[in-house]
Amino acid sequence: MDKISLLQSRRNALLQAGEAVRKSVSTLIDADSFVETDSFSFSGNEFYGENAEGEGVVTGLATLEDTPVAIVALNSAVLSGGLTLAGCKKIVKCLEKAENASAPVVYLLSSQGVVAGEGVNVLEGVAEVVAKMDELKGYVPQFAVVLGDVLGSASLFVAEADYAYYLKDSCVSYASPLVIAAKSNLSADKAKIGGAVATEYNNLATFTVESLEEVKDSIANILNVLPAYGGELLETGDDLNRAFPALNEKACAKCLQEAVFDKDYCIELGKGYAPEVVTAIGRIGGYSAAAIIFNGENGVALTKENVYKVKEFLYYCDDNDLPVITFVNTLGIEENTKVSNSTVLKEITNLVNALKTEMPRINVVYGKAIGLGYTLFASKAFGADYTYAFANAEIGLFNSEVGARLEIAGSEEKIDAAMERYTEETMDAFNAARNGYIDNVIEPQFVRQYLIAAIQTLI
Repeated sequence: MDKISLLQSRRNALLQAGEAVRKSVSTLIDADSFVETDSFSFSGNEFYGENAEGEGVVTGLATLEDTPVAIVALNSAVLSGGLTLAGCKKIVKCLEKAENASAPVVYLLSSQGVVAGEGVNVLEGVAEVVAKMDELKGYVPQFAVVLGDVLGSASLFVAEADYAYYLKDSCVSYASPLVIAAKSNLSADKAKIGGAVATEYNNLATFTVESLEEVKDSIANILNVLPAYGGELLETGDDLNRAFPALNEKACAKCLQEAVFDKDYCIELGKGYAPEVVTAIGRIGGYSAAAIIFNGENGVALTKENVYKVKEFLYYCDDNDLPVITFVNTLGIEENTKVSNSTVLKEITNLVNALKTEMPRINVVYGKAIGLGYTLFASKAFGADYTYAFANAEIGLFNSEVGARLEIAGSEEKIDAAMERYTEETMDAFNAARNGYIDNVIEPQFVRQYLIAAIQTLI
């Protein structure tokens, strides 16, 4: 067989083995933009006794809405998407190309883990991939798209990515649901073990989506917000002086997002985990920015879960040069022994380190800033540049009930009257402003104007 015929034969075999995964890649990228790399990486696997076409990994460079990206796709049709040493080295080469080109990386994942028969060799390969992914954090954004089951060592790729998209019926778990069932006698319900529903407690999924088209749009929107790809300042067409009168009556996470972010430029991340804390990125007055919103009717008590979410988001913002606005409606640690003695205290010390990173930060007390909630998220001692408070905000050592009960201990004064008096006299935002702790007390409807002006001085 001549060389051209051999090439064609091998290419046809490769395309046939990867037809489905290449179709998925094509859906995510601009038409005809994919340039595949290391196509003809073949190795014999002793366990299976066959060649693994392309090592079950498709890699290459492409564009997504005209932005250059690197593609790493695990092909479930070859060795069940299993990882081999050669496949891992192929992934590392692609990540090196992404690093050199400052190109975001998109992973399309469906894998049963490492390939049996490779022994410790493949474990070394996995270590090289994970180390390289970690090295790229803060340098290029990494997007993991979970197409199906992602098990074993392949699940580490989801955890290392900056963003994870879970498609319908997908599952991410280090241990196979069947293994879990065999060891624990628990139901092998993969949705509960590692599906999108599991993100309520594992914080892996950034988004749950219905289609790859939705993923493509989302990635494009995120890149448009990040300064490294969309620019620090973008003309969005929104009114810089736009007011939001409804905030004068009541403030909540949704209305704060609408009031502050430019129209059509707000993306919420990680909805499923610790939903009482909203984390979002977008554009404010055309500037790239991020927001943390504590969303609770009577203030949000601190737990290890929501503190962890805030900490990780702050590191993410620091990596991506995003100024952070924290909308404070926050109490201290939940007042029960179980929570107070939990790892929340250790998470808080880790949070302090994140608060001291160098990204610009603005605090806005829109609800309550009570006790430790004030210390962490309203005080400027941890490096915040500005702290504002809504005129109707409540700032104090204790919440109104606790403070009132302490004040009237042993007296005949009714608790309702004492709470009203304590709130008006002790928790008024002007008290904190009088002492210089609050830079300005503002009318809620004009918060967007204050934030834009502040961001302009910090960028």
